[in-house]
Amino acid sequence: METTPVNPRTRTARRKQANPRVQLDRGNWIENAIDVLAREGLGGLRVELLAKRCGVTKGSFYWHFKDRQDLLTAILEHWREGRIRDIEKVTSVKPGMEREQLHFAIEVYGASRNRKGMSIELAVRDWARHDPQAAAVVEAVDLYRLDCTRKLFVAAGMSDAEAKSRSLLLYACVFGLSLMHYTHFDDNLDDLKVRIAERIVSA
Repeated sequence: METTPVNPRTRTARRKQANPRVQLDRGNWIENAIDVLAREGLGGLRVELLAKRCGVTKGSFYWHFKDRQDLLTAILEHWREGRIRDIEKVTSVKPGMEREQLHFAIEVYGASRNRKGMSIELAVRDWARHDPQAAAVVEAVDLYRLDCTRKLFVAAGMSDAEAKSRSLLLYACVFGLSLMHYTHFDDNLDDLKVRIAERIVSA
């Protein structure tokens, strides 16, 4: 039985269809890099290893970034923009509902369900301990967070000085709790957190 010979070009085209090349845009690279940062810290962000994890060549990386530093700058900017959008969303409130919104902010930031977000936060803060650029970004985010909640406390009737101290206390509490293991400290942690929040927010 005769068979029709297959054109080598046709065979190559079929192989390409069966194994399509991964296409990453700049945003994909940044998201993948942030995942690595959260798991392995800054040391894990090496171009060759990152490309291997993404299933692409280093050439794809250099199509989107000048060098590793360009990627690191993009990661910091992506993180900064995300955190600012987040705090604006959490502190956006109708007049007269400021205290309720402050309770909501404490609940959101004090929750332990977003483990990935906290891992990223801690990785960026560890990075900031050794890098002036990262430190400047973290400071900008922290000051923005503090000012947003300060405005809520002022709108709730507190003086600016008192609002600043409450705002700092709020973040010291929620970020401190995120680092602690206190599951067995109290039989009703939900009530405990409510009492803490009331102490921070009450006049």
